[in-house]
Amino acid sequence: MLVAFPPYGWWWCAPIAVAAAAVAVHGRRLRAGFGLGVLTGAGFFTPLLSWTNLHTGMVPWLLLSTLQALFIGLLGAATAWISPLRARAWLWAPALAAAWTAQEALRDRAPFGGFPWGRLAFSQDTSPLLRLAAAGGAPLVTFAVALTGALLAVPLLRTSTPHDAAGTTVTRGWSRRVNLVAGPAAAVLLVAAALLAPVHRPGGGGVYVAVVQGNVPRLGLDFNEQRRAVLDNHVRATVELGRAVTQDGARRPDLVVWPENSSDIDPLRNADAAAAISTAARAVGVPILVGAVLTDPGVGVENAGLVWEPDVDAAGNPRQGGVSARYTKRHPVPFAETMPLRDIARIVSKEVDRVSDMTPGHTPGVLRVGPATVGDVICFEVAYDGLVRDTVTGGAQLLAVQTNNATFDEAEARQQLAMVRLRAVEHGRDALMASTVGISAFVDAAGGTHQETRFNDAAVIVGEVRLGSGRTLATTLGAGPEYVIVVLGIAALVAAAAVRRRDRRQPTEEDV
Repeated sequence: MLVAFPPYGWWWCAPIAVAAAAVAVHGRRLRAGFGLGVLTGAGFFTPLLSWTNLHTGMVPWLLLSTLQALFIGLLGAATAWISPLRARAWLWAPALAAAWTAQEALRDRAPFGGFPWGRLAFSQDTSPLLRLAAAGGAPLVTFAVALTGALLAVPLLRTSTPHDAAGTTVTRGWSRRVNLVAGPAAAVLLVAAALLAPVHRPGGGGVYVAVVQGNVPRLGLDFNEQRRAVLDNHVRATVELGRAVTQDGARRPDLVVWPENSSDIDPLRNADAAAAISTAARAVGVPILVGAVLTDPGVGVENAGLVWEPDVDAAGNPRQGGVSARYTKRHPVPFAETMPLRDIARIVSKEVDRVSDMTPGHTPGVLRVGPATVGDVICFEVAYDGLVRDTVTGGAQLLAVQTNNATFDEAEARQQLAMVRLRAVEHGRDALMASTVGISAFVDAAGGTHQETRFNDAAVIVGEVRLGSGRTLATTLGAGPEYVIVVLGIAALVAAAAVRRRDRRQPTEEDV
């Protein structure tokens, strides 16, 4: 499972992993299914989330990995429970896929708002199955990956001797030969059929966008102690972009996007920071979407995106500058931007008190930035289905993910970029990811990336993106497909219980 995800990106390993896990727990007792599931989850999440260990120590990393592994343990128990359905492969395979999806639905929401990292869908950024996101979002992609794996597992599972309609025993050898071919063939056809799924291309006009990756002096948790240098890096790069426009004849962008934490000095309360950002906006002559940390004593600490207008237009005429719109991050990350159970957490890590409890926002990040209505999503929010969808239903024509990867590594950045690619397909919107240190990139509505920056480098990328106004089926349906799949999973558990009761009532040969 691990190598299916970035930075490895072997997407086809995900269904193979599903098949292997299904075979491991098939026919076992619930306790064994749970235990094997936990081992599977630990073997997957511990290395996948190793970037959380870079600057906070081993204990928080191992606790998070263990918590996520427990959800895979529940999945293992559920997989063992539905083993009796294997006699009807057409029922067992979608039941297993529904169980995977239901596990993710629970993990995405609990505890403390959930942690969706490691969803099967997020391993498919280069897979044909990614196209299914336009029809049912991440849950449908996960279902398809798990169904593909279940079909691969069909010929490998133990089953009772089958019977035909008249009750005559069918030879096990013939049945096994059919299963050896039918299951894998159906899996290949499912993946191939996904290539026929339509993707929604934006039909609006183009806008020319610049993304500034200013970089930081040093990676690590002391990022905030370098905040003036980080702000200056982004100002300097933007001023240089403006010089290229006015002196070298480069094309002027329609808007500029800075990443999350590009100004950790509150520009609404610090005149020097405000003056620096105004200098950058004046130099380039267009609005800048600035990632800023705000510190209002009456509100608390907020992680925000600010639309900063230049105080002169492109022709040099005076105009009203400063902040014209703002978005406050709605889902502060537990144990990173807010600290549940702080007293207990302090026992685990001495770094706890470096975390301030950020105040969440309450409205979607739909911001007018120059000629475009931008759907602003900040950092880990891209992993949550509803937070991204709200911006599109609110009128976003373009998705912008502002992120700060300075406290992580390139693996985490690439895993996040894979999520941006899925969101672009899911909602039929061109998108971009703007990071302090990388990876920044443009993403088209088919999931392709352009102008990816290198990690831990300063860079400015510019490109034309198309604005969209239509809605995909996934945008229209929202969480509907996920709810349907979860209900199917519950129904499968109930059906398995009925089969188990029936089997217990049937007389054995000794009884006869």
